[in-house]
Amino acid sequence: MVNETSEQLSPPLAQQRTLRILAVTNLWPEQGSYRGIFVQRQVSALRALGHHVDVEVVAQSRGKLDYFTAASRIRRRARAGGYDIVHVHYGMTAPAARLAGHPARVLSLYGSDVNAPRQRFMTKLGWGGTRARIYVSRRLAETAGDAAGHVVANGVDFQLFQPGDRFAARQALGIAPDARVVLFGADPGRAVKGYDVFRDALAELRRQDPSVQELILSAPGQPEADLVRKYDAADVMLFTSRPGSEGSPTVVKEATAMGLPVVTVDVGDVGEVLADVRPGAVVPFPAGPLTGAARDHLVSELANRVREVLHHGVRANGRERSSWLDERLVAQRIAEIYRSVLGS
Repeated sequence: MVNETSEQLSPPLAQQRTLRILAVTNLWPEQGSYRGIFVQRQVSALRALGHHVDVEVVAQSRGKLDYFTAASRIRRRARAGGYDIVHVHYGMTAPAARLAGHPARVLSLYGSDVNAPRQRFMTKLGWGGTRARIYVSRRLAETAGDAAGHVVANGVDFQLFQPGDRFAARQALGIAPDARVVLFGADPGRAVKGYDVFRDALAELRRQDPSVQELILSAPGQPEADLVRKYDAADVMLFTSRPGSEGSPTVVKEATAMGLPVVTVDVGDVGEVLADVRPGAVVPFPAGPLTGAARDHLVSELANRVREVLHHGVRANGRERSSWLDERLVAQRIAEIYRSVLGS
């Protein structure tokens, strides 16, 4: 299995053939959402390398029926576009792209498309004939049992997500300079993100320190500048997603690039991303149902780890430890996989 992204740069673009790529995805920002922003950023990074990338969005605003009706649309576009590669993002879209015709197909897998039984069934229906499969974490590739899979974590825009003025960020967001701010890196309305666990851990922290307050990263239509401000303004991110719902959590990597300490449950590739990052912590998720004593223990352990970070009151060394996540390097690694498929 191919390892994570190398930091070694590819040869100059002038020495490489420009590729024509059709990205087929059900993960794409629409109507002010951040759904699939990591796919959009990968497309932008590939374009910055000089490649031509078109995008075909499946389902989303068209509705779930489009998973079954999009095949002819994708086939027509693939035939007409003269593409070298059809890059399918997310397993649920794989069946619709299976009959794309001549271009070589590459499939990227992100989490629930491998971990959730129904979605995995759809993924398996569509991945026949794919010339390469890319997993955003080693754990995901192992779950899929795919020894031939490539492991390439989603990248981070290191130019956008870089540490700034913490005081100015708090002032812009209306946060008191002396508040203890714990960031929730998701939409609280999505049950798989575990806001209930986050909320209970905060309640435990507040019993000893009433100055602790929450900050929610997600907000419909907010500019990227506000995302950056929230990372700057927070003291720590507490990440509480349920197992099986994450492949390579983008927000954990963004926080790491910003130097924000992260306390997280052990999901996706967070153990690898945070292996050399201090302060912070990766807390094992209990086996079995998250109820009773197991749930209480998890909440208490997360609260204790957050309390330790707040006590130290320093930023993390994540930026210097995570340069391999720079989206420019990730895009180069993806392009190398394309070329290995095409034999060029």
